[in-house]
Amino acid sequence: MRKYLISSVFLLAITSIIYSCQSQEKMDLQNYIASGRDIYIAKCQNCHGEKGEGLGELAPPLTDSLFIKANKSRLACFVKNGVNEPLVVHGKEYKEKMPAFPELTNIEVAQVLVFITNSFGNKEGFYSYDQVSADLIDCRK
Repeated sequence: MRKYLISSVFLLAITSIIYSCQSQEKMDLQNYIASGRDIYIAKCQNCHGEKGEGLGELAPPLTDSLFIKANKSRLACFVKNGVNEPLVVHGKEYKEKMPAFPELTNIEVAQVLVFITNSFGNKEGFYSYDQVSADLIDCRK
């Protein structure tokens, strides 16, 4: 019994050390993804699909890592201000207007973008609140 207790305490200590060694950015990434998933389901999934597959001719898929990477600095503007210009995704042109979500705070925009840019085959890493704020200022210019 004593040997089992010592082994359990040792295992708990090792697990705690490993967990505490995660970088703050990795923990933020996980938290943003979890919160962003909820925002995506509420605001985006209806048009862009459960798996980011898009909606026929109306809404582009979010599975195109090349488009996401090439437009990363514009994504916050797309979410907050909507899109009223044709977009080419996977070689296909989408002309439908995307609605704006001005009610989303900058942190919520960052969270949903971290979810999108790290789901559906995308692996873009962390997109900080500060970056979203800077990108939103730039899109007003």
